[in-house]
Amino acid sequence: MPCPVVLVVAPGDENYRGYCLEQVADAYDVVLLTGTEPSWEKPHITDHAVVDLSDPAALLAAGRALADRHDFAGVMTWDEWNVVPTARLARQLGLPTTAPEVMQGCRNKAASRAQFARHGVPSAASVSVRTRPEAEAAAERIGYPVVLKPASHAGAIGVLRVDDRAQVTAAYQAAERTASQGTESTSVLVEEFLDGPEISVECVTYRGTTTVVAVNRKTISPPPHFEQLAHSVDAADPLRETVAPAARAAINALGITDGVCHIEMRLVEGRPRLIEVNARLAGDMIGHLVRLATGIDLPRAAADIACGRAPDLTPTRASAAAIRLLYPDTSGTLTHLTYDGPRPTWLDRLQFQRCPGDQLLLPSDGGTLYTGRLGYLVATAATGKEARARAERAARAVVVVLDRTPGTRSTAA
Repeated sequence: MPCPVVLVVAPGDENYRGYCLEQVADAYDVVLLTGTEPSWEKPHITDHAVVDLSDPAALLAAGRALADRHDFAGVMTWDEWNVVPTARLARQLGLPTTAPEVMQGCRNKAASRAQFARHGVPSAASVSVRTRPEAEAAAERIGYPVVLKPASHAGAIGVLRVDDRAQVTAAYQAAERTASQGTESTSVLVEEFLDGPEISVECVTYRGTTTVVAVNRKTISPPPHFEQLAHSVDAADPLRETVAPAARAAINALGITDGVCHIEMRLVEGRPRLIEVNARLAGDMIGHLVRLATGIDLPRAAADIACGRAPDLTPTRASAAAIRLLYPDTSGTLTHLTYDGPRPTWLDRLQFQRCPGDQLLLPSDGGTLYTGRLGYLVATAATGKEARARAERAARAVVVVLDRTPGTRSTAA
């Protein structure tokens, strides 16, 4: 029997999203709607179209043209910037999807906070502002420390912790610059700082029923930034039962009916408080960690749901995995990057994404995770604690030499 055909919008970067396309292609014939001519994707696809993904009308037209050539069973994306256009395309083609209006509400963090408050989901106090004086007034009402962030963005870009009034101006300007690029909203949010460990909850929702698949424990950079430095998933993590009700409540509050979600929250005095709901597969290889730890294939589940099929969420493993995201100690020009050590069997992946001559700029010097990251490594173990320890051990074997850029300061990364 021929495989069903699924349209994948915006496949992304091979380093972090290659495994998603590979796993979907194991069960489906894949057609791509992409912003650049395919390269690494070619072994996994049957057809493609190149389009300006930032132009919603062009994306819809290209998707309809591909639908004239193929009998699509579903349309899907794991790209944050394209969850709304992809839902609109699926609706136009009469294919399964969570409503585009719901996806737009997920992208707009102010709208999400309003829905959380309306439905009694534990979240953070949040005020939408348009000017620096409004930001200062909101911070005073909420009480320091606060967090300033763009209402519609991702990757912790433009997100800063503010501890007093003197820090508001710089943080507002950083958030405003990023917010101005937003599609769903261009406002800035001033929010209560949730003091506690940050986690994410990986969920699968099919026809209104949500399964909490795994909990991911995060390591975040020191204030004022919120860069993600490491993640770990343990199939036996007891936190899953603790946070599952809050995760389901958030999904229900936003009206998500189908798909894979990456839900970020903090544990404040041991209780979950919502940060945001991302209505797509997690980044930073978290889906790969979930498969290593549990055997559950989240990209395949996302494809199944997009095609109106019930996903198989049966765990086949009971172990753990961790990823260590690699950063230099300072900004500068990379001159040397190697792994100087044995390759133990538990070192699942070691991926460098930079080459000598590349310029690296850390968030402390005005960069982002995209401008400062060297790559990553993934370790496996029987428990999350052991997997994290192994990942740190392997990270110590990574040798990084930079020609430090004049005027930059060293950063603990």
